[in-house]
Amino acid sequence: MTPQIRQLQVIGNELAIVWSDDRETYFSLEALRKACPCAVCNGEPDVMGRGDKPQVRYTPASFQLSSYEMVGGYGWQPTWADGHSTGIYSVNYLRRLDTGDA
Repeated sequence: MTPQIRQLQVIGNELAIVWSDDRETYFSLEALRKACPCAVCNGEPDVMGRGDKPQVRYTPASFQLSSYEMVGGYGWQPTWADGHSTGIYSVNYLRRLDTGDA
């Protein structure tokens, strides 16, 4: 079972997470934006599971966080300063990013 997020806070250009198993994770906001799981950033697979990742163009505003909210008990949804807000980072996905399994 994936640990849950106990505390989440933006500190400068990082997102800090304290997990229910007491592990602490620090993500750069740039790395999180580049790992956005939404279809606009990651593409959508076809029926056969194939798909190409779209070309995403970033600006300095792409890596600045305007706001965020927790979605239900399962995810974190950021709104970036460039207006992008469709990515929902599930708790499982964030933990996999932390452990390098994503």
